[in-house]
Amino acid sequence: MNYKKSLAALAIAAFSVGAQAQTEIQWWHSMGGALGEWVNDQAKDFNASQKDYKIVPTFKGGYDESMTAAIAAFRSGNAPHILQVFEVGTATMMASKGAIVPVGKVMQDAGLKFDPEAYVPAVAGYYTAPNGQMLSFPFNSSTPVFHYNKDAFKAAGMDPEKPPTTWPEVALAAAKLKASGHKCPFTTSWISWTQLESFSAWHNTEFATKGNGMRGMDARLRAACSFTKAATTRLTPLLSQANAPWPLALLPSMET
Repeated sequence: MNYKKSLAALAIAAFSVGAQAQTEIQWWHSMGGALGEWVNDQAKDFNASQKDYKIVPTFKGGYDESMTAAIAAFRSGNAPHILQVFEVGTATMMASKGAIVPVGKVMQDAGLKFDPEAYVPAVAGYYTAPNGQMLSFPFNSSTPVFHYNKDAFKAAGMDPEKPPTTWPEVALAAAKLKASGHKCPFTTSWISWTQLESFSAWHNTEFATKGNGMRGMDARLRAACSFTKAATTRLTPLLSQANAPWPLALLPSMET
């Protein structure tokens, strides 16, 4: 499986613009490789379209690294104008009063219309404050993707055109791949995302109280609620029997 966490672009500190000279806008991001080239192309296209502003995109490492760097820069008085933040850092940025300017306000001050309904409701809602004001600009959103090797499936006696569609089927396929000689028939990452957050969302079950934490800072994790606990209790032995590396342990209940 291949994952990338969802992101949001946050305006960091208000910046002044001057009509006399070209204004540079520092944009820190975490898009490496081909995605980084795409970001650079976006900046080049915008810069070529007008003469008043120049976007300066800068790759600052991984998501956590870029956020940490921006926080340090803000404390020293050198914060970037725009920072790309992954969803894990949303609560941190929301609570950082004085460090960010809500994107809704930035657009309003610029005299531009900003329509949150242009985005998928789940994405827009995640980055919107309880008062309805959108705090950050959805730049891109990711989803878990399942990859499988058709050649390996065929060699193990499975139909390469029929991948598993449920987690029990994944466990059975992993067992057959193991029996056919594969030392690592299944692996994954971001387990809390795929097995708790995404799994809960798929089944319309809240991952945490207070609307998954969007209605208050006193939200409690519901990782060990009866639904997710029952699901992982069944899944873990299946993958263990297939000798698949499955570092998932049930989390203790944190709900009060």
